[in-house]
Amino acid sequence: MNYQKDTLPDGAQKVGSTPSMTEETVVPGILKNHLAPKGKYGLVVVEEGTLQFIWEDEPDNIIDADPDHPVVIYPERFHHVVIPGKVKFRVEFYEVPKDLEAANKDGIRPGEDFLGS
Repeated sequence: MNYQKDTLPDGAQKVGSTPSMTEETVVPGILKNHLAPKGKYGLVVVEEGTLQFIWEDEPDNIIDADPDHPVVIYPERFHHVVIPGKVKFRVEFYEVPKDLEAANKDGIRPGEDFLGS
């Protein structure tokens, strides 16, 4: 299994969440190339089963997610989800407080290469 080891930035505060979804109730846009809301980090939380997460700029690096292995979604980076079978999951959204944002602003933003495409 290929699990992501990333964590949310220090000080990230939860600001919302999708309802729990299954393979039958998933919002179709999640299965296609998309971005997290502007300025927000996402966290894919699998409640039951498994799913796969793919960054559009690393299509061969398929990340596995299960109840013990959530996936951090970075702002401004295109991605999509693949549902190989039965699953129940949600996406939580987080913001980094403005005073902590400066510490993270110089980070690499590989998704910028895809903006406007």
